[in-house]
Amino acid sequence: MKTLPIGLAQFNFHVGDITGNVRRIVSACEQAKDTLGCRIVVFPELAVTGYPPEDLLFRQDFLEEAESGVTAIAAAVHDVCVVVGHPSLDGGFVRNSASVIDGGEIIARYHKRELPNYSVFDEKRYFKSGDESCVVSIDGVAVAITVCEDIWHPGPTEESIAAGAQIILNLNASPFHVHKRAVRENEVVAERARSGRVPIVYVNLVGGQDELVFDGGSFSVNRSGEVVQRSPIFVEHLASVAYCNGDLTAVASESTAGLPEVEESVYQALVTGTRDYVLKNGFQGVVLGLSGGIDSALTMAIAVDALGPERVQAILMPSRYTREISVDDARQEALSLRVEHHTIEIESLVNAYDRELATLFEGYGPDTTEENLQARIRGNLLMAISNKTGRLVLTTGNKSEMAVGYATLYGDMAGGFAVIKDVPKTFVYRLARYRNEISAVIPDRVITRAPSAELAPDQKDEDSLPPYDVLDPILEAYIEKDQSPTQIVSAGYDAVLVDRVIGLVNRNEYKRRQAPPGVKITQRAFGRDRRYPITSRFR
Repeated sequence: MKTLPIGLAQFNFHVGDITGNVRRIVSACEQAKDTLGCRIVVFPELAVTGYPPEDLLFRQDFLEEAESGVTAIAAAVHDVCVVVGHPSLDGGFVRNSASVIDGGEIIARYHKRELPNYSVFDEKRYFKSGDESCVVSIDGVAVAITVCEDIWHPGPTEESIAAGAQIILNLNASPFHVHKRAVRENEVVAERARSGRVPIVYVNLVGGQDELVFDGGSFSVNRSGEVVQRSPIFVEHLASVAYCNGDLTAVASESTAGLPEVEESVYQALVTGTRDYVLKNGFQGVVLGLSGGIDSALTMAIAVDALGPERVQAILMPSRYTREISVDDARQEALSLRVEHHTIEIESLVNAYDRELATLFEGYGPDTTEENLQARIRGNLLMAISNKTGRLVLTTGNKSEMAVGYATLYGDMAGGFAVIKDVPKTFVYRLARYRNEISAVIPDRVITRAPSAELAPDQKDEDSLPPYDVLDPILEAYIEKDQSPTQIVSAGYDAVLVDRVIGLVNRNEYKRRQAPPGVKITQRAFGRDRRYPITSRFR
């Protein structure tokens, strides 16, 4: 039987840049044909428009331009079959579609059947589901097309096989979260291949889009569910696999990427999400407050790895409560990473605020108000620098802090992008250690000493919060697993503590609604992934 070489075009597309996306698709087709000898090139879900286009899908002109983009691909690509995702208008409905283009013509069009409407997905808001399988003959091989969620349900695969499919091409925009890659490969795609005795090519989007980050990691499995090709994660990549004698086989020139450790994959996700958010939105660079603590230390390392040191600026803003070792550690990291850094002493500003507020605060004793003033002064300074220089302010709060409200609204929460907002505090330490294995840029004592906001004398986080190794499992159970207080207590946690933690989470929803976006890395992130009412008495 004739061999059918198939290209997997794992690319980073820009939402709304239809002209630019089409140009990249055409170029990739030429490259796949000329350098890899591919007969078919498969692109991710909604590659023409980028994913997710959200309410752009309500605009008629956007849909018309997307269709024109598909027509342009058909006119420009010859001698190679293109399978590309895009939105389309069909029978008065908007569809999440994939077109098969060959010989300058659209020879088939498939409409996604299973529309996800959970977690970060709300495709039923925009799309009408399809109701038919799509099997098209390419050089005598019966090729079925499915899109993303379709592969997570047995029906579309089974119906494609019933229609005669010999191979399935699955187009995806599947966002990253911890451990998802193994689930995709082992529990979903491999199972579909084994049960249907059909090889599957899985092509995934790569790159950051607002809170979401797509990890790529495209792969191909044979009829037995064995991975025969795997693309690397978090990088653009053009790979090939061969269909021959009823099954998929690896191409000799292709190396198969391994599965990274958890810390490596999460770190790469944070780097990718930060890089794409900053650069795709046209910012000159970033600025952040560098305190000498673990959160800002990790955030700066990620920023440098994402953007290069020349695009990162660090501002040290010590107060009377800032320990000298914190200043020393912050400067050491800035020097290690070759980051431009400046020091602004805030003591005189704090004194000025105290003086101006003295009359209004007469009769009130000192409390967290004075602590929060320090954070708000720092946030004001960073926003001023951002205004003047065009640099985006990166906030440095982690998921544990955001969950319980251990952050100052309009203070350390002030900024444009929250790099580690979905990273629990205990995992922050794991990532810091991982980054230092690459090169030791975070001072060791930043990792080993007790965390502190340094807004009051001898302050430690544990003065206000449970130890993070106790707090984080409770938060995971409540936020990510939707467990009730009773369920969490039954797992062995103190009832009073659980009640306190859940109370803090619920009480601080209003703060989180005002927080900047940040990279989603867990199964349930704050923001579009977890939408709880601010006003509620349910616990």
